[in-house]
Amino acid sequence: MISVKGRTVNSHSLLGNMLNSIQRGFVGIMRAWTIPIVLLLSFASGYTTFFGMKQFITDWIALIITIAVQSIIVIASYELAGSRWKANRVRFLFLLLSLLVAVSVSVSFSYFKFYQISETESIQGEQITNLKKDIGTYLVSILDMKSGILSTQKEKTKAAGAEARSAYLGQHPTQVNKFRNQVGDGPFYRQFNKVYKEEQQQLEKLENSFSGLSQEIRTLRTSVNQLETPLQPAAYQKIVSEFQAVQSSFDRIASDYGANVPLAPTMLPYSRFSQSVKPSFSMWDKFAWFPFFCALMVDFFTIILSYRLEYTAPAPLSRDEEDMVYRCLRQFPDIRVNHRDELELVISKSQLERSRRVSDWSRIFATAFLLKRGYLRKVDDNKVEFSSDLYPLVASRLGRAEREMTKPNVDAPAVNTPEQGRLERKAMVYGK
Repeated sequence: MISVKGRTVNSHSLLGNMLNSIQRGFVGIMRAWTIPIVLLLSFASGYTTFFGMKQFITDWIALIITIAVQSIIVIASYELAGSRWKANRVRFLFLLLSLLVAVSVSVSFSYFKFYQISETESIQGEQITNLKKDIGTYLVSILDMKSGILSTQKEKTKAAGAEARSAYLGQHPTQVNKFRNQVGDGPFYRQFNKVYKEEQQQLEKLENSFSGLSQEIRTLRTSVNQLETPLQPAAYQKIVSEFQAVQSSFDRIASDYGANVPLAPTMLPYSRFSQSVKPSFSMWDKFAWFPFFCALMVDFFTIILSYRLEYTAPAPLSRDEEDMVYRCLRQFPDIRVNHRDELELVISKSQLERSRRVSDWSRIFATAFLLKRGYLRKVDDNKVEFSSDLYPLVASRLGRAEREMTKPNVDAPAVNTPEQGRLERKAMVYGK
């Protein structure tokens, strides 16, 4: 037992009151947080919408349109909650159409930002795959040309050797008749032998050049095979350098032998190769569900919370509102515990009240007030039930009324009987 302000209070009662106060404060804070959450969601959706829109129009125009779109989403959702189809169909359709148009614009341009965030890694992986493919195709083409150049040079060397042997044996077709069939090392043979040795030197030089090129190609292929996401600047620059070395070596060899060089892929600088995806309408050709649902989710939550603002006030009840609600709830004649173990009220008039033409305006107002504030839940057209927030409120008010009944009244005149005194005290508390 604890003494509080001159009276004794049970410690369990204090703990219960404290828990009820914490619960009510937490619920009030959560309801108050609805407004900043709506603003934050609207800001997030506006940022992604602005990012996508500024890729196609001027920044300041995109900003104005974005603010207008997000304002329409919040205001139309809030107004739609208070609009009724049967009351004003034109207004209802106008609000619904405005909301759908604003959401379509917001989701369409927000999609670009979420697409960039979610698909950047996969797009970079695709770029690396294409780079490997382009380099591989180029290497295959220069290897084919290498084989062709080497084969041509070998044939020329072989043909020069055959002519030198024919000249040595005196059987060369261009040899004059008086020297034909004369075997020996004459001027005619020395001329063809000189050509043969020059071709051999060219072949040896070509084989040495291709040997160095093959080593450069092996080094480039090793670096390309090790390339992976996330792309590192040093690895990419190494590949560019090795590729340029291969291209330069082969172009020099091909130009020396008069061969056509294959078309090499363009190696972009790292800053351009690794730059983020620039939004464009071609993204819709490669439609991705995940960024679309992310863009839709932000606007969906904004709509739901904005719609809910019409039904839930962002604050608990004041002391005067508590007293008004308590007095009005006591006027309901039909109250019961339903199958969900919740206290249930019948809001329609009873037959006796209809016959007496009793006015139920105050309790109907209290019912609508508590429904809007979230303290009551509607069961059907005639019944409502308590929410968990209303029980501690009523319990606190009942406890205060009980204490008022048991508190001695020193200003009251003497009474003749205990029963008469109890009735008079009850009339003072409940007679308001």
